[in-house]
Amino acid sequence: MSEPISVFVVDDHTLFRRGLVALLGLDEGLRVVGEAGDAGQALRLVGSLQPQVILLDNHLPGVLGVDAIAGLREAAPASHVVMLTVSEDGQDLAAALRHGAQGYLLKTIDGDLLSEAIRRAARGEPVVSPEMMGKLVAAFQSQGVPAPAPAPLAPEEEASPLSPREEDVLREIARGASNKEIARALDIAETTVKIHVQHILRKLGLTSRVQAAVYASDRQRAEASDLLSK
Repeated sequence: MSEPISVFVVDDHTLFRRGLVALLGLDEGLRVVGEAGDAGQALRLVGSLQPQVILLDNHLPGVLGVDAIAGLREAAPASHVVMLTVSEDGQDLAAALRHGAQGYLLKTIDGDLLSEAIRRAARGEPVVSPEMMGKLVAAFQSQGVPAPAPAPLAPEEEASPLSPREEDVLREIARGASNKEIARALDIAETTVKIHVQHILRKLGLTSRVQAAVYASDRQRAEASDLLSK
């Protein structure tokens, strides 16, 4: 059996922090190794604890969480910093990404989804709350980051490598919908959505939902431009 993922929690609201620590403690695959109420305390502790994942609030006393990311990563180079915040501000999201955050989650996230996001972050995968996906795409575009190029297509696939249903799922991903929301919108099982997402990523040569959302957004903008030019 693999070792639990070590997690460090940084949040200045004592009640929320203790509740979060208790919640994560219910998951046998996770182990909270420490907690802090501000960035300074966190910096003093993570160096010795070396957690795999640091959950970091943005609104901390003295210094914003995004401004503490670089110091935390320097103190614990192998740690993955994930923002866990109430802020739905696109500028906060962009700042977190620029400073090296592995993900950006809202505090409204379901407990099971949070546990899964922590596991993904520990594997080095980007994690972003579905509600923030549209703002993430905007953040990429505002920084001039191009969407990842799709994989080369076979001649018979040049029109589109995706099936009609996969196109439906891709549109929902671009809208920022979660798998559960996509399943509800398209009236299909959530497991079927997951399979479609895997096929979409493979066919387009992408590695994450974030890249798929950026790809879809850029494609929609290009299609709209083509229509206007005709």
